[in-house]
Amino acid sequence: MSEQQAQQQQEPLAEPITKGPEGGGLFPAPKKGFWGKVDEWFGITRSGSRYRTEIVAGVTTFMAMVYILMVNAGMFSGVITDSADPYGAAYIATALGAIVGTLLMAFLARMPLAQASGMGINAFIVYTLILGGTGLTYANCMVFTLLDGVIFLILTTTGLRRKIFEAIPAGVRHAIPVGIGLFIAFIGMQQAGIIVNNDSTLTTFISFNILGDTGFLTYDAVNNAYGGMLPALVALLGVFAIAILSKKKVKGAVLWGILGSAVLYYGLAGIAYACGVDAAETLFGSISISNPFDAFAAWGKDSAGAVFYEGFDFSQYLGIPGNNGGSLAVVLITSALSLCMIDMFDTIGTLYGACSKGNLLDHNGTPIRMERMMLADAIATCTGAIAGTSTVTTFVESSSGIVAGGKTGFTALITGLCFIVAMFLSPIAQLIPRSATATALIWVGVLMMTSVVKVDWEDAADAIVAFMTLIIMVLGYSISKGIGAGIITYIIISIFTGKIKKISVATWVIGVIFLATFLLT
Repeated sequence: MSEQQAQQQQEPLAEPITKGPEGGGLFPAPKKGFWGKVDEWFGITRSGSRYRTEIVAGVTTFMAMVYILMVNAGMFSGVITDSADPYGAAYIATALGAIVGTLLMAFLARMPLAQASGMGINAFIVYTLILGGTGLTYANCMVFTLLDGVIFLILTTTGLRRKIFEAIPAGVRHAIPVGIGLFIAFIGMQQAGIIVNNDSTLTTFISFNILGDTGFLTYDAVNNAYGGMLPALVALLGVFAIAILSKKKVKGAVLWGILGSAVLYYGLAGIAYACGVDAAETLFGSISISNPFDAFAAWGKDSAGAVFYEGFDFSQYLGIPGNNGGSLAVVLITSALSLCMIDMFDTIGTLYGACSKGNLLDHNGTPIRMERMMLADAIATCTGAIAGTSTVTTFVESSSGIVAGGKTGFTALITGLCFIVAMFLSPIAQLIPRSATATALIWVGVLMMTSVVKVDWEDAADAIVAFMTLIIMVLGYSISKGIGAGIITYIIISIFTGKIKKISVATWVIGVIFLATFLLT
């Protein structure tokens, strides 16, 4: 049975499944008037839910994922050049992507899910494509993101998405989220100063030796960054706090962890200031609250539409010796393909996982309105690229709202409205230190480790494919190269173990493209 047929069979969910108390049923009678029409359109009463439940679920989802506004803005603020307020520009772009994506879930798919710039994809764009020495600019990468959205849109509407998904070896599919999680956690630990540079081993764990020369709080004027034991200590304690709150099932654990870490950071910095630490004096002297509309102005100048008026200027890339039109074409193809694959795996996995928590699957185990949700994801990614943010995808944190009782698109509508309000709070969000937002990155790494059990480590062929995928991602500091290494490894192992006939044409094509990337770029 096709997904479209399954979806059509599930549309009757919009039909009454029980009567209200007036008829002796378990669920409340539907509202009348305007709210009755809203109720009928979203199917709140028919799904067995209530307005209050949907509102609580929407706020719960927002609390669980609002950290993305601060984390994503912090990532992109370092790559939006020549801007008076790069953080503000990235913050507004991120908020708009979340608003559009979540409202699409509300009105197009009518499902209780929310979207925003995906963790992992944003790291790939910032740290691999832009800061990885490629010569690509922020605007160039918005072109890749737009291509990702267009490709995803085509794959969704034509049904080719399933074939591409099946062309990726199972070992690679299972290793991708693990590798991305470790990659993100590694970045978070670097930002917080937990992992620092070392001449002999390249990376090492920060020294907390109070008799050593690490320093409690230091300031790097060149990079405008604070280091020392304080940021590292705050980040570690923040991650522990998130774990404890999550274990106790506290709603919005990640957000509370970030805010608590920020309070601790400034509290300890205040003690350092009282003790005469120069870096602490610099820290408090740099604090200021700007006009929230300044962020909108920066966004309009530096991010909005940059994909069109700056994105197709690859002169900086072509100016690097050895780069040419051919290598640019390979980079375009492989980067867009990597973005699309990461987006596809992330979205599919999230939809199945989140919908299963709310009994929102059909009799085949497929999420209801699957195609509409995938379509909403693709459209949101295109919109996000135009707004100036990385790939917009469905957030696994949506599960928190579903667990809280959300069953319809009204939950997503409430989440979207919360993001609209949050869009005007960029000056406050900008005060959150990097060591506090790093706690979210590290925790995301913890959550994404669950897929490691899906790899058959007893099978040498499957194990080496998964291992090469995730180890290259982390130590090679590149998500796309990790995916490419995994696919190429799979092809080589299959050839020499008598399974060459099992390699699909699509897998061969993807493998050749990645091989060309390694040889030509």
